[in-house]
Amino acid sequence: MNIQPLLEKSSRDHSHLCPRQILGVRLGLCGLKALGLPANQGSKRVLVITETDGCFADGLTAATDCTVGHRTLRVEDYGKAAATFVDTQTGLAIRVAPALDIRERAYQYATAESRHYFAQMQAYQVMPDEEMFTVSDVHLATSIAEIVSRPGVRVNCDGCGEEIMNEREIHKDGQVLCKACALTAYYELPVSMPIFEKTSV
Repeated sequence: MNIQPLLEKSSRDHSHLCPRQILGVRLGLCGLKALGLPANQGSKRVLVITETDGCFADGLTAATDCTVGHRTLRVEDYGKAAATFVDTQTGLAIRVAPALDIRERAYQYATAESRHYFAQMQAYQVMPDEEMFTVSDVHLATSIAEIVSRPGVRVNCDGCGEEIMNEREIHKDGQVLCKACALTAYYELPVSMPIFEKTSV
């Protein structure tokens, strides 16, 4: 398949093309192929869980049409350029990751280029999937039904009062809590900061 239109799509918002975007496009195509589904299939049948954000994730989106806004792309930030592809109809889940020596292998496909960055730019566009990636069947620790949830379901947190969507609440000691109140939040409010309640307009 000609991947140039996908690379152009990925680079459109960046004003440049980088190795991680190319890697994301190629890995996205590999994941869809492993599920037996076409590129840019554009339905909610596929859920992609990317293990990093940034340029790599944009490459995945270009190849799969999965986005955070459509709730078909989720970010579990492990800092890894890898992703799991889930067929929500069959339950099949496939994790695709770069080969551990992918950078070294790249030189075999860009023999005239001594600079790492540009060797990867060239090689990642032409390397065979089997040279680039490892593909593994995986089982999700959380069920597809829980990950996708039911749209329109809303409750209010008994701790902070804020609305919780998509069944992300936690039931603890008889209370309905958001993750920030029930577990550890990724943010802290300054002690001196006043808390204002929202008023209806």
